[in-house]
Amino acid sequence: MGIPAWIWFVIAAVAAVAGLVLLTADRARESSRNRERARWAELRGWQYVEEDERLPHKWTGGAIGYFGAQSAVNVVAGSTFTTDGRRPVFVFDIEADNVIPAVIVAVRCNRVHPVLLELWLASVPFQRAEMPELLGPVGQRYAFADDLTTARALINQDLVDAADSLGGDVGVAWLEDEWVLASVAPNVGPSRLERLLRDLGEIADIVDPFEEEDAPPRLSVVESGTDDTGKA
Repeated sequence: MGIPAWIWFVIAAVAAVAGLVLLTADRARESSRNRERARWAELRGWQYVEEDERLPHKWTGGAIGYFGAQSAVNVVAGSTFTTDGRRPVFVFDIEADNVIPAVIVAVRCNRVHPVLLELWLASVPFQRAEMPELLGPVGQRYAFADDLTTARALINQDLVDAADSLGGDVGVAWLEDEWVLASVAPNVGPSRLERLLRDLGEIADIVDPFEEEDAPPRLSVVESGTDDTGKA
């Protein structure tokens, strides 16, 4: 005996309602995250934009390449002080296939480094197409680089200690061009992002110390040529 048609109708209706509830919850969480990020930027005197499709294409390594980031959302741009001076920063969610898999935090160095160096937690399934060459374990992480000789010259005990202190929620930290970047879970709040900015600032000071008068110019959210008004 077949199942009555009305039962299938009820099942379909229940599934539709459940889907709507989940969609509404997702949108509510996203809206809350947007407001929280915007308030944080305002409190710091930094810039905030809802989306920037160009920003993630500045980089190819680390979590950007791993997740295949297509756009940046909830973008904050400003500058902050490190031991060696003020450095421009970005904080943004990456979006891939309509999902936000990670938050990216980036701190700019004063010069371009001639190596892509990635430091992955061993617990992260970090393999991807066009993966840099394995250098080996570096403290609690595995190092990959597109130039092993240059990478070895860059890595010292201070860098190893700083990378180890990033935390178990930072799947990867990497150095690419003039930037030090890291990825963290998408649900972290401003206090965690503040700590990660400080930690990346320490790494930037290690790999690229500079005098205050040599500090790089401030950076706008969309790099349109407009100076940001970031405050420490």
